[in-house]
Amino acid sequence: MSDRKQSLGSIDPVTIVPGTDTQRHGIMIRTIVIGDIHGCFDELTDLLELANLQSHDRVVAVGDLITKGPKNREVLERFIEDGRFSSVIGNHDRKLRQRMRGEPVRLTNEQQKTLEELEAGRDRYLNYLRSLPYVIDLDSHLVVHAGVRPGVPLDEQMASDLTEIRTMGADPTRRKGVAWYDVYRGPKTILFGHWPKKKPRRAEHAIGLDTGCVYGRRLTAYIIEADEFISVPARMPYQDMKLKPKPALRDSPLT
Repeated sequence: MSDRKQSLGSIDPVTIVPGTDTQRHGIMIRTIVIGDIHGCFDELTDLLELANLQSHDRVVAVGDLITKGPKNREVLERFIEDGRFSSVIGNHDRKLRQRMRGEPVRLTNEQQKTLEELEAGRDRYLNYLRSLPYVIDLDSHLVVHAGVRPGVPLDEQMASDLTEIRTMGADPTRRKGVAWYDVYRGPKTILFGHWPKKKPRRAEHAIGLDTGCVYGRRLTAYIIEADEFISVPARMPYQDMKLKPKPALRDSPLT
C-alpha cells in the first residue's frame, strides 16, 4: 500500500537525534543541516570543505538526496558510509523508494533515470532509503523535507504533507497561497527544503534551506549552534527550473 495518504504514526517512527549539546569533552559540536542535494555530489563536497567538517560534527540533510543531479550514487554512498550523516526522506527519495519496493507509482523522466543509475546497487540503496524517517528531532529543531501542517500533532501528520506541503488549502503542493510556515507557531523551529528560493527562507519558527543548487544556484547549510548559514555555488545548472517534470515514457518492471 502506498504511504502517500497514511499518517506518520502508521508508517515510520520519528527519529530522535540527541539534543544539540554545544560541547562534549570541551570540544565544540556542530549540527550542520543541509538543503536539497539532488545528486549534486561535487557541490556537497565543496560545502563540507567550506564547513571544515570535523570528526565530532554531525550532518543532517532535509531530504531529496537524489534525482535531477549527476551523481546520485555518490551522494547515497557518502550518507551510507559516514556515521556522522543522516537525512529525512524527500518526495523524490520517497517516490523511488515506493517504486523500488514494488508500488505502481509513476516516475518522471528524472526519477526514471536515477532509478536506472541505482540499479547496480539496488538492494543496498533500497535498504538505505527504507531507513530514512520523515522527521528528525534535534531537540530545539525539527528536520522535515517540506514542512508540517500547523495544528496537527506530529504523530498525526500525513506523509504527503511532510514531503510535499507548501501552502495551506485544499492543494498543499501549490506555490501560490499562504505558506505553511507563516501559520506555524512552534514551539520548535522547523528546518526544511523542497521549495527552492535564491536565499534561505526565514520565518519566526521555520528556516527553508533549498536554494536551488541543481538549478545552477547554491547549496546551503545552516549550522544550528552558530545560527549561521554557509553556501557554495553550483558548478553548473543540471536542470532548467522552468521545466515541469514529465512522466517517463517507459516504466521499469515492478520487481
